[in-house]
Amino acid sequence: MWLLDKFLKSAIKRGKLIVTDHDGKIYDYGPGPATDAKGAIRITLTHPKAAAHIARYPQLGAGEAFMWGWLVVEPPHDIRDMILFVTENTKSIGDKAIQSQGLLRRAAQKAIAKLDGVNLKSKARKNAEHTYNLTRALYERFLDEDRQYTMAYYRDPSNSLEKAQMDKKAHIAAKLHLQQGKCEGMRVLDIGCGWGGLALYLHKMYGVEVLGVALAPDQIAFCQERAEAEGVADKVKFALMDYRDVEGQFDRITSVGLLEHVGTIHYPQFFRHTHELLKSDGVMFSHCCGRAGPPGFTDAWTRKYIFPGGYIPALSELVTESEKAGWQVMDVEAMRFHYSHTLEEWYNRTVMHREEITAMYDETFYRMWLFYLAGAEQSFRNGTLVNWQIQYVKDRAAIPMTRDYMYEESARLRERGEVPDWRFDPALREAAE
Repeated sequence: MWLLDKFLKSAIKRGKLIVTDHDGKIYDYGPGPATDAKGAIRITLTHPKAAAHIARYPQLGAGEAFMWGWLVVEPPHDIRDMILFVTENTKSIGDKAIQSQGLLRRAAQKAIAKLDGVNLKSKARKNAEHTYNLTRALYERFLDEDRQYTMAYYRDPSNSLEKAQMDKKAHIAAKLHLQQGKCEGMRVLDIGCGWGGLALYLHKMYGVEVLGVALAPDQIAFCQERAEAEGVADKVKFALMDYRDVEGQFDRITSVGLLEHVGTIHYPQFFRHTHELLKSDGVMFSHCCGRAGPPGFTDAWTRKYIFPGGYIPALSELVTESEKAGWQVMDVEAMRFHYSHTLEEWYNRTVMHREEITAMYDETFYRMWLFYLAGAEQSFRNGTLVNWQIQYVKDRAAIPMTRDYMYEESARLRERGEVPDWRFDPALREAAE
């Protein structure tokens, strides 16, 4: 316990954390009172190895200890409260506080993470299936009704998740510079199309033809079912395909939540190939999680359990590699804190469906999912992660002189869009009863 005790003594400067070790010994940290408006956060370590496992590599060790039941957060608090509390205390010194302790261990983790980012086609498909081929019933219980598994755009933090995701699609569409009534015959490529929401939205709003590609079989099957149900399967098509195998010419290209899975070693290939696919007067839009600081590496817990092969890029990495391929960057927006609100709602919806999710999988999986969502939230709330939205062109004449067109079109789309109800909304269930 001495190593974890040393870490917590140096880290906790506000509030109060009380830890009960497996042998019953109690440790307290922080200057706050043991009881206050919120109460001290109390955790119990149930296994003799828990403290050492956490201390050696806080991100990996704490996640596994919580998954395995070695770390229990006592009511009325939960794992989200604990993670946000600790990272609020440590955010002044950044992620180093919760990364592997020791220069050699940290260097080893960085090297392993680099190797893990080599995503050849066969590995890329395997990684995608690991992440996105979980049962549909899981995703529909914590995502919005359109199943957008990326940051929602909270123009007002009090907006519903469904409203924020609809506003996100309007924001993206506006940056593509599609013009109502002037899109006949235009083709859009949606790389990493998810469950098809953006592709279907673009067709609905503009009448464009869309090809969506992704690597998870169940996602593509669901996309095709949606297109058939909406009677647009001849205009909005989905293929189980690596973006590297796409051929042809497109007027617009979108990639939302895709670059995190490409791997830095493959950025040159991504930007070269998309450059070949886009027409000379076209626009490419990219939305991805990003680092507000310099390049880094993905923590071991996330690589092992959630996004194998994943990496969140710094802006410098994206811009440098795109320039080499001939792209001109016309617009960059750092989306701050929007994802923290999104992840908070995903967490709350997951908790709402604890019984169903544990029945689908088990308690270990449920705790893993809670730790993933809460850990991701802290990275966007207390850490240095943002979302990058970048607009690329081949020819600067492809877009208007000012950004007014973005705001005007986004507002028009928000007025036109219909925000769906979430089928699991407690209010709807209560009204039905």
